[in-house]
Amino acid sequence: MRASRAAQALLRRPIPVSGEMLPAVGLGTWQVFDVAGRAEDKAQARAALARFVELGGAVVDSSPMYGSSESVLGELAASLGVHKRLFLATKVWTSGREAGARQMEESMRRMRSSLKGPLDLMQVHNLQDAETHLATLRDWKAAGRVRYVGVTHYHEGAYAELERIMRAGGVDFVQLNYSLAERAADRRLLDAAADARVAVIVNRPFAGGELFPRTSGKPLPGWAAEIGCASWAQFFLKWILGHPAVTCAIPGTRNPKFIDDNLGAARGALPDAATRRKMAALIDSL
Repeated sequence: MRASRAAQALLRRPIPVSGEMLPAVGLGTWQVFDVAGRAEDKAQARAALARFVELGGAVVDSSPMYGSSESVLGELAASLGVHKRLFLATKVWTSGREAGARQMEESMRRMRSSLKGPLDLMQVHNLQDAETHLATLRDWKAAGRVRYVGVTHYHEGAYAELERIMRAGGVDFVQLNYSLAERAADRRLLDAAADARVAVIVNRPFAGGELFPRTSGKPLPGWAAEIGCASWAQFFLKWILGHPAVTCAIPGTRNPKFIDDNLGAARGALPDAATRRKMAALIDSL
């Protein structure tokens, strides 16, 4: 009953192109699900995925760049019988139309996406040969092989190209880095996504872990309780979710305790603009 109530309370945001609602905190698999051949780590990843679904999580993001992560995710989701409860996202990370098609087909096989139907989201990883792969993906979407199409990057140096592609139309999602340590997307990219009606997935929500050493040993400010923060991780995530253009943030973990903590950021109040400025000022002072 406790888990059921928690799942119902998760903040959800719409995919602009369809209105489909997604839980606002998802799960990244870079490094943390690259555990093929490591039984103890795989068992931990299985427990984390089970807890994620139990609490109402859905969006899980991977890539062929992430070692065995796609295969591990597919295996674990199948063993738990949860494919139909997940929103599966992965990427294409190669050059050339035929090579891209082969890689995307292999990614879907590894993730066992056929257990749920069409893959939910295929993204062009770091814009590699983006126009070639986007042409393929638009055909695949029209044919019902994928539900949504997106582009990704992890660095502000790519923001101009991300904006150009979004404004040209034909993409449903953009994935980008955004955190209290990496705020450049605030300058125009998030507004551009909103204008283009493109959903935003946030990667590097903890700036690759950079934020935690800055706050280690420091107590949360008393006013953080006003927006329901019980941890620094929730503080960082709620700041991100406080931006209305953000659809979902995808912190990576295979620790079930961190799953609980991260999804806690998708419950309760979110900071308004003034509180977000206060949060940013606090981090800047550390």
